This record gives sequence, structure tokens and C-alpha cells, in this order.
Amino acid sequence: MGVHRDPAALVRTLKKLRRNEDLNPEVSVVRDIREKELRIYTDSGRVCRPLFVVNDGKLLIQKEHVMKIAEKQGYAWSDLIHDGVIELLDAEEEETVMICMSPEDLEAARTQADTQYHTELAAPDPAQRVKTIVKAHAWSHCEIHPSMILGVCASIIPFPDHNQVSYSPSLRTDLLTARIVPS
Repeated sequence: MGVHRDPAALVRTLKKLRRNEDLNPEVSVVRDIREKELRIYTDSGRVCRPLFVVNDGKLLIQKEHVMKIAEKQGYAWSDLIHDGVIELLDAEEEETVMICMSPEDLEAARTQADTQYHTELAAPDPAQRVKTIVKAHAWSHCEIHPSMILGVCASIIPFPDHNQVSYSPSLRTDLLTARIVPS
């Protein structure tokens, strides 16, 4: 327990230490402004998921990182974490960061001057995703792939958003025995 005069600077310092691997990458730093608390989670068994790190509206991961992994030059996943381009976040810390769904959202945020809601005019599909454009500096992380929001286990299910809805046999019986009464 303690008191600090500049909690925002303390959180920035702790996160910088974590990205430089001076702290374990699985340490979670959560600042709860409402409760005036800074919580540091180090317990084992917490589920952490990887996210790209965004700095000043740009992804820190570059093509060089991807090429090193593709060419198998001894560069691995742990090196991405060590370089600070991928960060592991648990559920508590996820609530305190801004995560965009794709790099395209980052690009759109950089091109838009102010916050607005829009849909593509070319396709008037009512089920189309409405994108919220936020200023680029607001994002702190980016999803590796949009399906990763479901988690590692759920993301390997093919077409999880297209599964059929199951219904009970009693519902079928009720539908078959229902009478239509003219009004």
C-alpha cells in the first residue's frame, strides 16, 4: 500500500518497464480512477491474450518483424513480446485500454479529422457494420485478427457467427399443434 503524487506517470513507467521486459510480460497493470487504485496482478492462472501495440495511431509491428518470422531467422513470438510490439493483456487490463478491431480502423481514424458515425454508401445493407471513427491517438492496442476477440479456443471454430440456432423438439410440437383462429 502506498500513495503516489502522479499515478498516470507511474502507470506509464510500469507499462514501459513491462514492454522492455524489465517486468514480466504477464504482469497486469490496472489503474482504477474511480476507486483511486493502482492494481498490479502477478498471480498465475490468469488468461492473457495477445494484442498489437499502437503508439500515436500507428502499429508498432512492422513488415520487418513479420519477414523475420516468415524467413525463420531465429526470430520468434517471444521476440515480438520482447520488442514491445505485442502485449499480453488480461481481462482486468482490457477494461482500461482502447482496442481497435483492425489496422484499417487505425487508418480510417488517421484520415478522419473528428469523431463521426458512418456507413458505406455503396452498399445499403441494414446488417452492415457501423464503424465508429475515433481519433487515432485514442487507440492503445489493435486486435491481431477480429476473430481473436472470441478467445483462442472459440476462434478455431469455423464460421462461429454462422452456426444454426438449435430449438427444442417441444417447440416444434407446439408449432405443429398451434391453431390459427380467424379474427
